[in-house]
Amino acid sequence: VQLQAFGGGLVQAGGSLRLSCVTSGLTFSSYAMGWFRQAPGKEREFVAGIIWSGTTPYYGDSAKGRFTISRDDAKNTVYLQMNSLKPEDTAVYYCAASPHRGSSWLSLRREYLYWGQGTQVTVSS
Repeated sequence: VQLQAFGGGLVQAGGSLRLSCVTSGLTFSSYAMGWFRQAPGKEREFVAGIIWSGTTPYYGDSAKGRFTISRDDAKNTVYLQMNSLKPEDTAVYYCAASPHRGSSWLSLRREYLYWGQGTQVTVSS
């Protein structure tokens, strides 16, 4: 199983980025997907999640109103559209996959089985 995240980079505050996470080796449509981020010296935190059916997205407090998670099962890919970026959004962003059903656990790192390598997002002020 491989998860490859890309799309990070350097952007000015107020700008936008779209992260992608391409998966292989798993039945993507059966997995819930999540995005987490980790800034230097901080714990990895939940950003957004989407269940296997893709019907309802879930967001961490830092992402609400600015970020949008989506999935394309035909491309085995999950996306994170990030708008109105702030310097505090600077972090390494990771995608993750979980075979669990339901949604109450989406923000919990321990519930994810597979993780990507991360992509750096840097927001300058």
